[in-house]
Amino acid sequence: MESRTMLEISRELASIGQAGITYSTDPFDRERFHRLREIASEVMRVVRADFEWPAEIGYATPKVDVRGAVFRNGEVLLIREASTGKWTLPGGWADVNLTPAENVEKECLEESGYEVKARLVTAIVDRDRAGYPANPHSIYKIFFLCDLCGGAPRVSHETAEVAFFPINALPELDPHRSSALEIQEAWRFFVTPSLSTRFN
Repeated sequence: MESRTMLEISRELASIGQAGITYSTDPFDRERFHRLREIASEVMRVVRADFEWPAEIGYATPKVDVRGAVFRNGEVLLIREASTGKWTLPGGWADVNLTPAENVEKECLEESGYEVKARLVTAIVDRDRAGYPANPHSIYKIFFLCDLCGGAPRVSHETAEVAFFPINALPELDPHRSSALEIQEAWRFFVTPSLSTRFN
């Protein structure tokens, strides 16, 4: 068995504790599951002193992040995150009661001002195994190739700037949100739509 990181161990302890708190009816067991979640936070504090797993209920499942790749005249649409000052494909956490495609279309409109239509999925990846910086949560990232339908560039409280960039001259990307690999991959789908979706 390959060695596991502190994050992976803490994440699993927290998910077991969360499920136990939700589904256990024995008060003593529930107390033990609460303690298990506390231990999970203590494990993470070795890395980050102020860490605390958020109080959630139900069975712990991966979070879903959707990103939209939109091309125009050989350039890709990017937004500059207000929080980091770095660029990324428009997108964010998927909301409940919307399909993945509806989520990415909504995110693109809210963050860039452009109306888009999701055409196909270029990649579905586990964030941890796709080379992104560590995050406490288990996260699936879904990348869509989207068609530009209308609208105009518009910033929001999340975005400081909206622009199109040549594929081979990308600005500094936010390493937590999207990478040059996903942008290049989406471009290949734009040129050759018959490619197969990448997943890990």
